[in-house]
Amino acid sequence: MANETMVPLLPCASIDEIHDFAVALGFEVTYRQTRPNPYLALRRGGIDLHYFAMDGFRPEDSYGSCLVVVDDTEPLYEAWAAGLRTVYGKLPLSGLPRITRPRRRANAGGLSGFSLVDPAGNWLRVVRRPEDPEPGAEDLADPTGTSAGRSPAARSGSGEDTCRPDGPPGESRLLLAVANAVVQADSRGDVGQAVKILDGALRRDADAGDLGAPARDRVEAQAFRAELAVRLDDAATARRMVDEVDRCVASARGQHLTQDLTTVLAQLEDVRAWLSAQG
Repeated sequence: MANETMVPLLPCASIDEIHDFAVALGFEVTYRQTRPNPYLALRRGGIDLHYFAMDGFRPEDSYGSCLVVVDDTEPLYEAWAAGLRTVYGKLPLSGLPRITRPRRRANAGGLSGFSLVDPAGNWLRVVRRPEDPEPGAEDLADPTGTSAGRSPAARSGSGEDTCRPDGPPGESRLLLAVANAVVQADSRGDVGQAVKILDGALRRDADAGDLGAPARDRVEAQAFRAELAVRLDDAATARRMVDEVDRCVASARGQHLTQDLTTVLAQLEDVRAWLSAQG
């Protein structure tokens, strides 16, 4: 039926904290109540979010989550990233709040997605709308990556990229592993499992020598591994991955590689900034 709307209600410890966070992201306050029960209603374009405060609420225990479906993930990511940089002076990649980057997701039909975790620990999962979904398609059926049939790598614990979606023709195993690691880290929040998948894939690619993935794929995998290291507060690994990216780009010496990786290399600047802050 027409004119039906569903609005998520998310828990928080303080609506004041959520208010400051949300306004920086471009949300407007449509309703606010402090007594008897703190309540905050927000809107940004077609996104409505309502929050209610709970005594004793712990963000680290939150299971709150909602799905935001958009035509293109990049504009919303850029707007929210800019707002976060304004408030926090950097892009928060770890802790609360934090944001992940738009990346192709194996659990969303290969479409781009990213997650924003608010100060209350709620996950706002942004996914791209399928252009021409087939009847019965499961593109958006498992945004959290928890379906038993879609994520066997999570059950194996081996670090093997056993969940291998059909990527574009000729796509390397390394990029397929990146897509699977994204599911674990950015959908499930299991950074440890993502690290196992990606470390295993990078090790196998190194062992393959000249038969391994193209330089562009290695850079993308190394850049994501550096970001995962930031989330784990692992400065040594983050620095090593950044150094490997620099060596890979320098050794390729092809301007086409740099042009092809403009977005990835620009995103890596946030990791460099984090490393600089570590001393």
